[in-house]
Amino acid sequence: MFTPPPTERSRIIADRVERFVRDVVCPYESDARVGSHGPADDLVVELRAKARTAGLMTPHILADGSHLSQLETAAVLKRSGLSPLGPVALNTMAPDEGNMFLLAKVATDQQKARFLAPLVRGDVRSAFFMTEPAEDGGAGSDPSMLQTKAQRDGRDWVINGRKKFITGAEGASVGILMARTGEGERAHATMFLVDLPHPSIRTERVLDTMDSSMPGGHALVRIENLRVPPEQVLGEVDEGFRYAQVRLSPARLSHCMRWFGTVARADEIARAYATTRSAFGKLLVDHEGVGFMLADNLIDLQQAALMIDWCASVLDAGSAATTESSMAKVAVSEALFRVADRCVQILGGDGVSRDTIVEQAFRELRAFRIYDGPTEVHKWSLAKKIKRDALHVNRAG
Repeated sequence: MFTPPPTERSRIIADRVERFVRDVVCPYESDARVGSHGPADDLVVELRAKARTAGLMTPHILADGSHLSQLETAAVLKRSGLSPLGPVALNTMAPDEGNMFLLAKVATDQQKARFLAPLVRGDVRSAFFMTEPAEDGGAGSDPSMLQTKAQRDGRDWVINGRKKFITGAEGASVGILMARTGEGERAHATMFLVDLPHPSIRTERVLDTMDSSMPGGHALVRIENLRVPPEQVLGEVDEGFRYAQVRLSPARLSHCMRWFGTVARADEIARAYATTRSAFGKLLVDHEGVGFMLADNLIDLQQAALMIDWCASVLDAGSAATTESSMAKVAVSEALFRVADRCVQILGGDGVSRDTIVEQAFRELRAFRIYDGPTEVHKWSLAKKIKRDALHVNRAG
């Protein structure tokens, strides 16, 4: 089911990751510490201790600090996702994985030592504060709608606003916060690094969402008179939107990688059930309705794997891959959701219970069709590009 790792080093790491997830992590899936807002912090610490002992903490970042290529990362992160707890244990989970990538690209040496190094070690978690409440007219899929404002006060910046759906804010130690800087036509965004918890960042509530794989859940937070010194500006002032693109394309592809692993395992469970369970005088797989669903799963999974690897190769070639990552996010999230849905159907009553991860895979993939940009927003973006390209061709002709 998994496409071959592109290099020998990625094959070795991916195989070790798969053995660790299947043998060590999967038995924790029924642990009482896995709650509706994700695994509890003490469970995260326990799992990461086992990953550290196995020499697999943050496996896509090598001992010298270098990062596997995106194509190599795909081979590893797909395997890490074989359990919903796998990315948590191995430190490949969102938002930490995307935040580490951004910090490695943009942060100063001092910022890397203070904020990035503990993340890479798996000692702490992080949060990315961008999305805002719709009721405030704030930013969702359109970051230009940012309402949170940062204003200069002497050397420092003072930030006020509200953020919503902030994954992992509860329990995080590192925050990357986007705020509007400037007004009117001069409005820009800037990213700030924040130590958490912070008295000026208050959780109003942790939202009850259908997904439950990410530690800390998704919070609604209020930011009141948060004072940030200039040395905690991430990158350049007013360049926040550009840095968001640096982060978002690889991050949405990493989501595809991880959830591919989870759904591939759900398909394994459905296959095992259909090839051992009999009804109406024959194995379920011999009933055309079931056998065809498994065949469709095979097709969708293969197409999703190839789409992930194609987009990864575009990123490795040096492209921002904005268009390609939108295409991959739509194609993969929709395909994997179809697979998860079929797995629920094949298992019948067991598919809607929590005796296996199939039910959770269905919930997580339904949420993923919205997270990191809904399908419709990405299609709209692609349609705009089609129009721009056509107008350019017409003018050139």
